[in-house]
Amino acid sequence: MTSIAATVPGELLKPDTSPCISIYMPTSRSYPDNVQDPLRFRNLVSRAEEDGTAAAGKRVIEPLIERLRSLQEQHDFWNHTLDGLAVFVAPDYFRVFRLQQPVPEQVHVSDVFFVKPLIRIFQMSGRYQVLVLTKNAIRLYEGSRQRIDEIEPALEVPKTMKDALGSEITPPHMTVSSYGGVGQGSSMRHGHSSGKDEEALDEERFFRAVDHAITEHHSKPSSLPLILAALPQHQSIFRSISHNSFLVEEGINADPRLLEPDTLRDKALEVIEPHLQRKIDCLVARYEEAVSKSSGSENPFDITAAALAGNVSVLMLDEQSVYPGGIDPAKGEISFSMETPGNKHDLLEDLAVTVMGNGGEVLVLPSEKMPSASGVAAIFRHS
Repeated sequence: MTSIAATVPGELLKPDTSPCISIYMPTSRSYPDNVQDPLRFRNLVSRAEEDGTAAAGKRVIEPLIERLRSLQEQHDFWNHTLDGLAVFVAPDYFRVFRLQQPVPEQVHVSDVFFVKPLIRIFQMSGRYQVLVLTKNAIRLYEGSRQRIDEIEPALEVPKTMKDALGSEITPPHMTVSSYGGVGQGSSMRHGHSSGKDEEALDEERFFRAVDHAITEHHSKPSSLPLILAALPQHQSIFRSISHNSFLVEEGINADPRLLEPDTLRDKALEVIEPHLQRKIDCLVARYEEAVSKSSGSENPFDITAAALAGNVSVLMLDEQSVYPGGIDPAKGEISFSMETPGNKHDLLEDLAVTVMGNGGEVLVLPSEKMPSASGVAAIFRHS
């Protein structure tokens, strides 16, 4: 499965089988810069093969390498990359993420997937999705403050009315009337007003199918706010039938077919910024109340202990802050080693992985939005 990154999937945090190969690399969006991307990927696959063979043996690692090599040969894939790439493969798992910002080249072979480079990308507060809706088709976008890109909807999402309704689309109701006079036997076709009514019903059925599929296969898995871009009449119908709790109250009221990507991003930001600010304000208020009740903290040591105990409900990280070091799960404490092989270690990212692994929420905020000076703040499940 290939997709733009939405959030860190649970299966990446706790894979069912091993060994697990994680590959990261920056990519280029256009020719001729992207010509070198598959060659660089091939070199990374060779590193994974060498490391994996040493760790697990050739018989175990070779099937995983073959899956990576098959991706290397997909020319169409390399012609449609973004700014970065993350690839994960295990005996029963294969997933590729196109990233909207570059990442350093890295290869990791271990018993678990290496997800730390994704934390600040996936959990950034300024991300959103845009559903572009017309009466008989949809497109889906994912964006940030800097970029917006069209993404391929999940296979379960109908992209057109025909996808949703198939042969059940109602044809216009017509009747045939014969008239005498010149050219007796000639006929005229008249459409009943009920034809318009049934077309409206088809439109509503299509919107319901889209709403359900987007909710289940995009909004719930990503937890990203969803902005609707549609004509006012379609906004009204869609919102009246929608059960998507991630749908933002404000929308982009325009004919989306006329919106270029940059314009769509600008209009999306006008909608999403107030929405995000309200969410942050609410979160900060919750944090301040939690601190007053001894169920919140900005102390990295206290937060680490709570994270290891599964007691962090919400973790907020400053997007600019880095704490050299990491968590030693065996000792249940912070280790201040400056780096580990192949990766500069950051305590805050270790905290994020631990919190998400225990079902907590992680949000990366701009420095000016952080409710603490330490670069980290947590709301505990209980004091």
